[in-house]
Amino acid sequence: MLAGIATLRLYSTTMPPFRKILIANRGEIAARIIRACKEMSIRAVAVYSDADAQAMHTRLADEAVRLGPPPPRESYLNIERIIEAARKSNADAIHPGYGFLSENADFAEAVMKAGIVFIGPPPDAIRKMGSKTEARAIMQEAGVPVVPGYHPHPFAGEGVRDAAERLGYPVLVKASAGGGGKGMRVTRSSAELSEAVAASRREAAHAFGDDSVFLEKYIENPRHIEFQVLADSFGNTIHLFERECSIQRRHQKIVEEAPSPFMTPVLREQMAAAAVVAARAVGYVNAGTVEFIADESGAFYFLEMNTRLQVEHAITEAVTGIDLAAAQIRIAAGERLWFGQSDVTQRGHAIECRVYAEDPANDFLPSVGVVEQAVEPARPGVRVDAGVATGDEVTIHYDPMIAKVIAHAESRAGAIRKMDAALAEYTLRGLTTNIPFLRAVINHPAFARGETTTHFIEQYLSEWEEEGGQESEVGSQKSEVGSRRVEDANPWTRADGFRVGVGMVGSGTAAGRERQTNTRRQSAWAGHGRDSLEAAMPGQVRAVLVQEGDSVEKGQTLALLEAMKMEIKVAAPHAGRVAKVLIAAGQVVQRGQTLFELGG
Repeated sequence: MLAGIATLRLYSTTMPPFRKILIANRGEIAARIIRACKEMSIRAVAVYSDADAQAMHTRLADEAVRLGPPPPRESYLNIERIIEAARKSNADAIHPGYGFLSENADFAEAVMKAGIVFIGPPPDAIRKMGSKTEARAIMQEAGVPVVPGYHPHPFAGEGVRDAAERLGYPVLVKASAGGGGKGMRVTRSSAELSEAVAASRREAAHAFGDDSVFLEKYIENPRHIEFQVLADSFGNTIHLFERECSIQRRHQKIVEEAPSPFMTPVLREQMAAAAVVAARAVGYVNAGTVEFIADESGAFYFLEMNTRLQVEHAITEAVTGIDLAAAQIRIAAGERLWFGQSDVTQRGHAIECRVYAEDPANDFLPSVGVVEQAVEPARPGVRVDAGVATGDEVTIHYDPMIAKVIAHAESRAGAIRKMDAALAEYTLRGLTTNIPFLRAVINHPAFARGETTTHFIEQYLSEWEEEGGQESEVGSQKSEVGSRRVEDANPWTRADGFRVGVGMVGSGTAAGRERQTNTRRQSAWAGHGRDSLEAAMPGQVRAVLVQEGDSVEKGQTLALLEAMKMEIKVAAPHAGRVAKVLIAAGQVVQRGQTLFELGG
């Protein structure tokens, strides 16, 4: 362990590095940064949309500034409004958190031009690592191994099929910009390729404003292993060891741990060295994460670099004792790294579970509603970073992650036991969560053996259904509310209207897919029996793919909606004819609103 580890959590001078910091984010990460500011005697400024006016992060902050309406483009993604909020509050610096504008080079530049400190890497490093194709080229030149692929610029559709044949199926279609599984499709045959490319480009354009994609050879049964790095503006770059993040659904992590059970001392040394080389190759400063995939033989390849603080940073804090949020602030204030590589060691084992408002038994469809009661576990070695408390509302506008639970123990087995106990104690009444599913993951024998590949859920839990339902005593998400159960109140699971989530991109449990049969209201209109396809929850129409009079097949996609940061397909429940199209692209639809009328 580091000598005098407690001092590393604060700062090396008698004065705080900044007087006031604005946090350009929301939810649990905003709350996390606010707490770090308070520990460092720095005033924290929150920003909020109208949907978050009473949210936890606004209550924790010393002051809060309104940005605008709920849509991210009018609030948390609006660069001009955020900088104006910083000016209005006289903030010295802006911390972007993760997501939203955290990896937007234009935002970092705008902050700096406004005379405000950006707590993150230089815009040039963000820009280089933000393009997966450019990042690959930089890594290849630096000697960091990369996955074989096809990366023309601009993307030439004519050469895709030949390139895929050369790489050999399966191949992965990936968006050049962004991350989090957006714009990513696994393609196992030439028959699937054209649709996969089109869907990836469409999703990438919407999520990142850039529809460029590329191909990579798909690595079967990979592990997702990432290395935390820290770098100052004086040329010092170190790593803080690895995190394994292989347990994923829809290409998004839900369970992470440090250290990785797959790692050997030799492999750790090789990957750590590659991570440091990668950071130095782009002139990186501040906290960042270099992500790799590793195959069963131990061969590893550069995946991407996240130029921000990661969701899972807490497990690195647990095993190293270093406060990464405080380190970000100190480095941004111009401090030289106050410890070296040889000072950093790993202590014990840490596991993080991401708690989402979603239903794992129904293809992980999101849940919305008011948190009627939130009681966090309280025991030694357990930390909860939450973005909601009793009385808060989970809405359609933002990501459904509501908290992270972190367990730290002397051994991996001890961390698993501690995490299971913590999840069992965590009460969240009022909406459906993935807590029972998380317990199923960490208690699975394959997880205990460390067999954690990115296909873990598909391989071991595809048939998962909660035994006995989510009862009110433990992890009570489907508790009694008046005379009705919350599962009936959840619009994603209602059977009296069209389920907006039918055909959602991504894989879920077999049980969930089996239950995703379309339901609809029977109606009599113009003297003929018709089906009304209704929205079961609010969302925004991204595209309408049929016209009135069109003939459609069962399962054909009629429209694309967006809700809680996901692309959702509206599919025909049966073959027939489109009698009425009652929506248009860009329109916001409400729960119960009729989307289409279908005839037989």
